[in-house]
Amino acid sequence: MATVAVRTEQDRKNLIRLIESRQIPFTTNVVKGAPRSIDQNMLQRKWLNEAAEQLADDTAENYRAYCKLVFGVPILRAENEEFRRQYDAIVKPLPYEKKVEIMKEPIDFPVTRLMTTHQKARYLDQIYQFFREKGVQLTEPRRG
Repeated sequence: MATVAVRTEQDRKNLIRLIESRQIPFTTNVVKGAPRSIDQNMLQRKWLNEAAEQLADDTAENYRAYCKLVFGVPILRAENEEFRRQYDAIVKPLPYEKKVEIMKEPIDFPVTRLMTTHQKARYLDQIYQFFREKGVQLTEPRRG
């Protein structure tokens, strides 16, 4: 499966050529928005490490799994039909503890890697609010 972010007219032309080169039948999925950014990923990791260090009650990986499940899954279930179908079939029937485990390595059920930049921004806003309410001092993202 190829994931192609179309940010310019040249990207659009390249995607059209890619589609034209595929043998029929094939399936494609077009999603509005660009994929999450590297800066967003780095900020998320930084915040989770800061939370684990300051709260000292859990690991950054456990916080990552919790955030994926509690904040990320609802965003994607509401906006990504394929994700909702797979999540509901595979993960939703499981008890909470198993859901959290599935969000971690080695399974690492895909959540944030499927997000657009706008979805990831909302996800990060929820993480920020959650940890700030616990008193964690988080690095402020650069704006602009």
